[in-house]
Amino acid sequence: MQKLKLKEELKIPQHIAIILDGNGRWAKKRHMPRTYGHQKGVENIRTICIKASELGIKALSVYAFSTENWSRPKDEVDFLMKLPKEFEKRFKDDFKKYDIKVMFSGRKTHLSAENLEILERITNNTADRQGLVLNICFDYGSRTEIVEAVQKISQGVLDGKIKPNEISEVNIEEYLYTKDLPQLDLLIRPSGEIRLSNFLLWQAAYAELYFTKTYWPAFSGKDLMEAITEYNKRDRRFGGLKG
Repeated sequence: MQKLKLKEELKIPQHIAIILDGNGRWAKKRHMPRTYGHQKGVENIRTICIKASELGIKALSVYAFSTENWSRPKDEVDFLMKLPKEFEKRFKDDFKKYDIKVMFSGRKTHLSAENLEILERITNNTADRQGLVLNICFDYGSRTEIVEAVQKISQGVLDGKIKPNEISEVNIEEYLYTKDLPQLDLLIRPSGEIRLSNFLLWQAAYAELYFTKTYWPAFSGKDLMEAITEYNKRDRRFGGLKG
């Protein structure tokens, strides 16, 4: 097995995204309900977030709940909708200690008033922090994000604030949820699935993709370092050629 390089020997990505996949299968292997896997998956956000902070990563985006996840069994969805409250209660002191800023990307139209209040409170309470940005993608879908951006740009055209020929990649990005984050460098998917599942499609255009069979609740700091080590082997040309 290849020896992992030390942090000092590696180029650390500025922005990493992770699809939090495999919670249910991880729980099933332990003869536990799927909700147990989701519980452990949420706890692992804290673990990996702190590791990312220690490594000097600027932003970590995690795919916690997708726009398509509403179709899952009601008891599972109900459980997942309780997690923002628990997240705030259990991790706020840790994130304060590590100066972590928390933001949320996703729709706000389908969440309960209580959850909207929790997300807003977490966002406001961490807004002035200078460390890693934890971007929790909750009720998130990349196609929805892009549609919303197009709608806002279209309204700007109707209002005379934007000329159609002035629309560019740069100002499209200004209307995305991630507009204040660095460009995405590395996207990780645990669990063995090899697809993006409607996650950060625009942002992932030139990101490096890394897939591992490890389920998310078991994904450790060592696994993160393995992904970063692999990232350092990639030849990132962004469509061009290196001389």
